[in-house]
Amino acid sequence: MSLLTGARTEELRALTWSHVDLDGNPHASPPVLPHMMVWRSVRAGGDTKTRTSRRTLALPQRCIDALREHRARQTAQRTLAKERWADHDLVFASEAGTPLDAANVRRGFRRIATAAGLNAKDWTPRELRHSFVSLLSDEGVPIEHIARLVGHTGGSTVTETVYRKQLRPVINDGATIMDRLPHPNP
Repeated sequence: MSLLTGARTEELRALTWSHVDLDGNPHASPPVLPHMMVWRSVRAGGDTKTRTSRRTLALPQRCIDALREHRARQTAQRTLAKERWADHDLVFASEAGTPLDAANVRRGFRRIATAAGLNAKDWTPRELRHSFVSLLSDEGVPIEHIARLVGHTGGSTVTETVYRKQLRPVINDGATIMDRLPHPNP
């Protein structure tokens, strides 16, 4: 979810099913896309990192599909756990429905990274958010739009200097435009 939406892991750990709409409302005017409401965090007081970090993000189809599968697995876990299940309505919870802590997330992430053939020691969950920023930037999305998506509403400086690891080493906008201009006659 961090890789495909840019949400912080602390925001995803607090995400509840009541803040996820996997269907949207395509018949509304304007249409409402499937989305998640990033309005909470596991930070003290339950608020996002900053109050301006609250945002509602449309979900890519890959997230919709993964969340539907995840909800089905979670329903099966709830059935197995029976009365041991602690229902907090969390999208991402332990096998007993309790909140995940940062160590749970890191352990799970290391398992996934290892299964993907990566050196798990070289990666952290936070890097998925950095990758989100870099991938969008590489596709030409303006940095101001990316900053809004990741909840950096005070400006794009942090997004650009801390999060963006530009995949394309050469900035070609200027050259591309100049090449389109007519050549002066000598």
